[in-house]
Amino acid sequence: MSDFIGHECGIALIRLRKELSYYIEKYGSAFYPIHKLYLLMEKQHNRGQDGAGVAVVKIDSPPGQKYMRRFRSVDTQALSHVFEKITKKITKKDTVAQQAIGEVWLGHLRYGTHGKNQLDYCHPMVRPNSWKSRSILLAGNFNMTNVEELFSSVVKMGQHPQGTSDTITILERMGYFLDQENQRIYEIHKDRFSNEEISPILEEHIQIENILSNTCAELDGGYAIAGMLGYGLSFVVRDPAGIRPAYYYADDEVVVVASEKPAIKTAFNVQYSEIKEIDPGSALIITKKGDFYLSPVVPPVEKRSCSFERIYFSRGTDPDIYHERKLLGSLLCPQVLKAIRYDIENTVFSYIPNTAETAFLGMLQAVENYLVDIRRKVITEGKLEDEILRQVLSHRPRVEKLIHKDIKLRTFITQEQGRAELVAHVYDVAYEVVRKEKDTIVVVDDSIVRGTTLQKSILKMLDRLSPKEIVIVSSAPQIRYPDCYGIDMSKMNDFIAFQAVVALIRQTGQEHVLEDIYELCIKSKSIKGQVENHVKKIYEPFTTKEVSQKIAEIIRTPDIKAEVKVIYQKVKNLHKACPGHTGDWYFTGDYPTPGGNRVVNQAFIYYMEGKNARPY
Repeated sequence: MSDFIGHECGIALIRLRKELSYYIEKYGSAFYPIHKLYLLMEKQHNRGQDGAGVAVVKIDSPPGQKYMRRFRSVDTQALSHVFEKITKKITKKDTVAQQAIGEVWLGHLRYGTHGKNQLDYCHPMVRPNSWKSRSILLAGNFNMTNVEELFSSVVKMGQHPQGTSDTITILERMGYFLDQENQRIYEIHKDRFSNEEISPILEEHIQIENILSNTCAELDGGYAIAGMLGYGLSFVVRDPAGIRPAYYYADDEVVVVASEKPAIKTAFNVQYSEIKEIDPGSALIITKKGDFYLSPVVPPVEKRSCSFERIYFSRGTDPDIYHERKLLGSLLCPQVLKAIRYDIENTVFSYIPNTAETAFLGMLQAVENYLVDIRRKVITEGKLEDEILRQVLSHRPRVEKLIHKDIKLRTFITQEQGRAELVAHVYDVAYEVVRKEKDTIVVVDDSIVRGTTLQKSILKMLDRLSPKEIVIVSSAPQIRYPDCYGIDMSKMNDFIAFQAVVALIRQTGQEHVLEDIYELCIKSKSIKGQVENHVKKIYEPFTTKEVSQKIAEIIRTPDIKAEVKVIYQKVKNLHKACPGHTGDWYFTGDYPTPGGNRVVNQAFIYYMEGKNARPY
């Protein structure tokens, strides 16, 4: 992606199903779960830049010894720093590794959409208690649209949360229901057993499904929440629309959960067919004994798994994602051919590294198929003169790696002019491969969010090659609406598509449309229950093509000599390429939860009022 956007968080969980001595004998190290967790997290490192954390539970640790440990870091190399802490702690404090290495491990990679980049905000979060059955460690990939309501409900429960984030709120909410469950079991057995005898009874009889059902009943958002109780039970629960991803693998040695399949595939060398998806609205529950099962905890709704996972976030080594990205590129071919007037001979095809490469290959394959059809037509029509045949058979798309990403330059220069000069050199281009003022350049990007890097860097660099025309192709549709489920795309004016439609409204003298929508959004705040996404109305007067043309005008600064076109994926083709992941609210405004419409309306209110703030 040419534009940088905030990533999602990532989770990783490992439950050993045998005694540690088994892994020492088979794999030659007591550090087996630590090595595997590190690999799981490293293979998902694209999902978090703000921090990392790991927690471990040692089952049946005797009184006087820790049964939970937690390690977190917001260092610039947070993941490595966390595992350095773990290794140092184990080797320094304990002479026997088995005394410190637990059976249940939970890892988290953080990208903060709420709160500052401080250690206190870094998962796993803990709610400790001297009763193991009342202690919780929690980590997740989630964001709630109704956090104010959830916080209020926690306060009404009599709790006093030390923070207002959705993470703290969910932790305290779950803690409340866990306390209730403990108390329910305690009341049943208190007259027949001592408190010491009741502790293992609590662990045996806690109904985690009830706790998770009550916790998740009022959540509005996308989530994959992983947790551990102090005595060793662990779980991962997924939102009812399946917005956020969660996969698991199990054999007789381990149960493993991660946000991405390739991480599990790589870390444990298993077949993709053996990696399963946690059902929307369900929880994977792993008992203290190591048994596991899936259990429904909230009623599932229409599955709306995030399509942006497939376009950008998840690793393209997943075979399904790889083929989907290739198809996304292939489906763009008709629009690209039309834009270049079918003049393949005078066109150079390239891509913006690196996640767009697979879509580029798909588009290139479709162009080659088009040329095959041309050859077939020439041959079947009998036009077999030597010169014509030679030209037809030798015709190939001209492919070059024009754009090379340089280091991510630090903006240590504070003046705007100086920063812009640095940004313009984030990318380098290959010279002397484009014929000046004759060739058209087609460049594939996986998505265009803000258009800032295109405007300030990529177009300027490409224009130095003196092409006749530059065509920017996005394998994703126009991003028109904010996300509120865990990706940091929340402010309306950040989107180049929104900027373009506002410019069109003002250009056509329809400023009243903005005021009308603003009034509707204000009124919607007083409505209880479901509300309409009023921001959709801003796009209704214009076609997708008109918006794309205006985007091209915006990103083409006066110093750009070449003509510029911008092509976006069609929404119907997105669905064709990714049929199992229909979460398309970024592009269509069709949010999978009621809170999504409230967030987009609030985002528009903030835009109209000039407030640079997240709407959730």
